[in-house]
Amino acid sequence: MSPKQYTEQVKFIWKNYVPQSGQSEFVQGELLIAVEKLRYEAQDNGNTNWDGGHEVLAVYIKTTLIDDGKFDVSKQGEITGDIARLLDFDNPYLEDDIYDRLTERVVDFFIQNPEPILHVYNEDLHR
Repeated sequence: MSPKQYTEQVKFIWKNYVPQSGQSEFVQGELLIAVEKLRYEAQDNGNTNWDGGHEVLAVYIKTTLIDDGKFDVSKQGEITGDIARLLDFDNPYLEDDIYDRLTERVVDFFIQNPEPILHVYNEDLHR
């Protein structure tokens, strides 16, 4: 898929699966929210506000994408490595490549799961 096609898919997911605030009703939207919240915290705040909620978001991305079982071993390793790097919160990751790569995996997940998947609201997540 071309970068332009990924961008179009991201726009579609944001428009249709991401609410103006709060958690998404759907897994596809919640995954994008999670990636962007981690990006924002690192790049805009240097992880100064990092707390358990950010870890919840990172683990949610990893487990949701990998447990789906539709990514090959190489992509699973990539996802695992990217999340491990982001979880090193004492050393905020400031470049876009990891966040962009995770966003592409979310789009891949969406393409593999085109029907909306209900997201279970996490009452403990205040991010």
